[in-house]
Amino acid sequence: MLETLHERLQAHTPRKVGLALPRAAVLLPIVERAEPTLLFTRRAGHLKQHAGQVAFPGGKREPQDPDLLTTALREAEEEIALAPGRVRLLGRLSDVISLHGIRVTPFVGVIPADLALRPQLGELDTIFEVPLRFFLDDRRSHTDVIEVDGVPRYVPSYPAEGHVIWGLSAMMLVELLAEGFGCPVSLDHAPPDSPLRYRPERRRTIPDIDA
Repeated sequence: MLETLHERLQAHTPRKVGLALPRAAVLLPIVERAEPTLLFTRRAGHLKQHAGQVAFPGGKREPQDPDLLTTALREAEEEIALAPGRVRLLGRLSDVISLHGIRVTPFVGVIPADLALRPQLGELDTIFEVPLRFFLDDRRSHTDVIEVDGVPRYVPSYPAEGHVIWGLSAMMLVELLAEGFGCPVSLDHAPPDSPLRYRPERRRTIPDIDA
């Protein structure tokens, strides 16, 4: 499964976006178990932004970071004590724009099972894993409809391990599932047999660029 994922992501051409925006990067860590899992974090409840939300390890690019992969690995080490040398990079996904106007670049990597990971309690409440099969089987509870430039986007909401995975993280997951595993999921079309919930926020896209 993971070798096929690597091949597909290496062949994938992720979208990049233009204009000068603050940059950030996240790591989607796949834990190499007999039944592979995807690792998530939950933001601490006292934070001013994104309190209590589920996310992937990551954060804003710092001036000393030579590239965005370095950002993702540095933040993962700071947040969950994941040594960069334990990450086997599989590929990159398309840039996404947060509600706060930050351009986020996702990277996908494999990490060994049973590392001594721990959350940085100043930023996180917990870290947890969800079997990849849960997402491959598309066990969403409902679909959030979020307007982007006046066009609806259909974003899954997954209840898993007592948490809810939605929003920007779920948008990244859709691309991972579609491009990495060939799943018939898309942000452009409402899935069959899924309740729709219309969210009030509006998102704005930035024009695509080629490099």
